Amino acid sequence: MKQITGNKLLVKALKEEGVEYLFGYPGACTIDISDELYKQDEIKIVLPRHEQALVHEADAYARTTGKVGVCLVTSGPGATNLVTGLATANYDSVPLVCFTGQVARHLIGNDAFQEVDIVGITRSITKYGVTVRNREDLGRIIKEAFYIARTGKPGPVLIDLPKDVMAELGSAEYPKNVNIRGYKPNTSVHIGQLKRALKMLAKAKRPLFLAGGGVNIAHAQEVFREVVEKTQVPVVTTVMGRGAISTKHPLFIGNLGMHGAYAANMAVSECDLLFSIGTRFNDRITGKLHAFAPKATIVHIDIDTASISRNIHVDIPIVADAKAVIEKMNEYVEPCGSEKWLGKIEGWKKEHPLDMKKHGAMGPKDIIDAINRQFEEAIIVTDVGQHQMFAAQYTEITEKKKIIMSGGLGTMGYGFPGAIGAKLGNPDTPVIAISGDGGMQMNIQEFATAVLEELPIIVCVFNNEYLGMVRQWQTLFFGQHYSQTNLADGDSKEGGEFFDVPDFVKLAEAYGCVGLRAFTEDEAIDAINKANEINDRPVLIDFRVWKDAMVWPMVAAGASNNEVAYRPGTQPLLHKGVDDGDQA
Repeated sequence: MKQITGNKLLVKALKEEGVEYLFGYPGACTIDISDELYKQDEIKIVLPRHEQALVHEADAYARTTGKVGVCLVTSGPGATNLVTGLATANYDSVPLVCFTGQVARHLIGNDAFQEVDIVGITRSITKYGVTVRNREDLGRIIKEAFYIARTGKPGPVLIDLPKDVMAELGSAEYPKNVNIRGYKPNTSVHIGQLKRALKMLAKAKRPLFLAGGGVNIAHAQEVFREVVEKTQVPVVTTVMGRGAISTKHPLFIGNLGMHGAYAANMAVSECDLLFSIGTRFNDRITGKLHAFAPKATIVHIDIDTASISRNIHVDIPIVADAKAVIEKMNEYVEPCGSEKWLGKIEGWKKEHPLDMKKHGAMGPKDIIDAINRQFEEAIIVTDVGQHQMFAAQYTEITEKKKIIMSGGLGTMGYGFPGAIGAKLGNPDTPVIAISGDGGMQMNIQEFATAVLEELPIIVCVFNNEYLGMVRQWQTLFFGQHYSQTNLADGDSKEGGEFFDVPDFVKLAEAYGCVGLRAFTEDEAIDAINKANEINDRPVLIDFRVWKDAMVWPMVAAGASNNEVAYRPGTQPLLHKGVDDGDQA
C-alpha cells in the first residue's frame, strides 16, 4: 500500500474538503507543510501580516461564503496569536479549522523553543481541539475537524500538528465518512413542540418574532421572510440577526437591546408571545434579566442545547437548526390578526424615530446614508465601537446587502482583515470596511495583504480623534473625564491639537493604496463615488467626523428595555448639561 508523509496527507485532505483559500503564516514547525503547499496550485495561499488578522480573514471568508475557513500557523507565538480570533469565531458560531505547528513529540513538555500547549490554552474558546499524537490518526482527525466545524452549532476547531508526526510515512487514504461517538448533531425538528408553539402564536394578541444571528448562519432569510409575511407578525433583530429580514420590510421594527430602536425595545416589553429564533439572549439585548419580556410567553429555537434557558427561562424550548424549524413553520402558519398590535408599534416608531440631527460637522449617519445610496449590492464589514453601532442602526440590509461584525466578543481590529476575507470569498461583490481610527490601527498592516492580493476594498475610517464608545460612556457616566481615550494628542485631557498620528491618507499611499479625506457631507459623497470607480487596489477614506456624536437610543447597563434613554436628560443616570446634539 502506498505511503506518504503526514504533510502530503494534509494537503490531500484540504483538496478533498474543497478548500479554496488557506490563510497561513509560516514558521519552523510548519515549513515542511509550506513546502508541500508550494508544489500544488489548487489551493490559494494567502499570506497575512499578523496571525490575529489571519484568523479574522478566514472567519469573514467563512461567514460570507458558508464554507469552512482554514488557517495554518506555526507553533508558540504563531499559535497564541490565534487566540483572539478563535474566541471571536467561537462566540459568533463561525466554522473554522485551524492547524497549528507543534514541536516534535519528544520535546512536548520540555519547554522547548516555541512550544506551548495551544490545545489547553484554547480549550474554552474552540468547539474541539486535539494534538495529533499518531500518524495513523491524522486523516481521521482532519476529516472529523471539518465535520465538527460545520455541523450543529458551527465553530472553530484546532488541530495541533507535531513536526515529527507530519514527517512520518503512513496511509495515503483520506476517510470518506465520519462516525464520532458522542457527537450526534440534532438534524430533526420536534414537531410536537413546534405545534405547541404555533398554537400559542395563533392565539397571541401581541406576537413578536426575535431573529438572532442563527437565522443568518443557517441561511434561512428567504424562508423566514415568507413566514413573516404569512403570519403578519412583526420582527425585531439582534445586532447579529440584522439582515434576517430586509431592513426595508414593513414588518421590520429594528434592532433590540442596548442601542436598539425605541419601538423594538418597547415591543419586547409589551408583547404577549416572544418567538425567538437563533439568539443566546445575552446581556446586550436583555437589559435587566427579570424585567425582560415580562408579559410574554417565550418560545426559544436554537441549535445549541446549552443556550436554552441559560439566561432567560423559556416556556417552549425547541432544539434544532433555525432553517429546518422555519421551513416546518412555513408549512403550518396562518395570519395572526395582529393589525391592532402593528398599529401600536407604528405609534412608537412615529413617537421616537431612529434618526440623527444635522450638525455643522459631518456626522456618522451622513456617511452611512451616502453608502446606502451608492451601493445596491455590498458586503459591509464593521470593526467594533461607535461606528459599529451606527452601522448596525442605519445601514440598509436587503437581499443583496449583508453586514458582518464581531458581535459576541466585540473584537477591535476585526473590520479590515474581515473585509479582506469577505472580498476573497466574494470577488464580484463590493466590500466596504467601516472602522474607527482606533480599531483601524490594530490591524492596519493588512494593507500589504490587500494590495498584493489586488483587492478593491473601500475602507471607511470614522476618524473622531477618540476611542469613541469609551468616550461616550465617559461623557455620560464619568463626569467627562476623558482618560486614555484621546488618540489625537496622547493626553488624557480634552482640547488637544490634532496631529494626524497617523496620517491615514499618507499611510495608505505608503502601502500602495489610494488615500482620500473628507471633512463635509459633500466631500464624503464625492470620496465614496471616487472609491467605487477604483477596481485594482484598496481605497482608504479618512472621514473626519464630529467627535461629540453619540449612539442613541441607549438602554443603560442594569436598566430594563423599556427604560430607553433617547436623549440626555431622559434618564437620571445621564449627566445634566451634556449636548444632546446627535440624536433626534
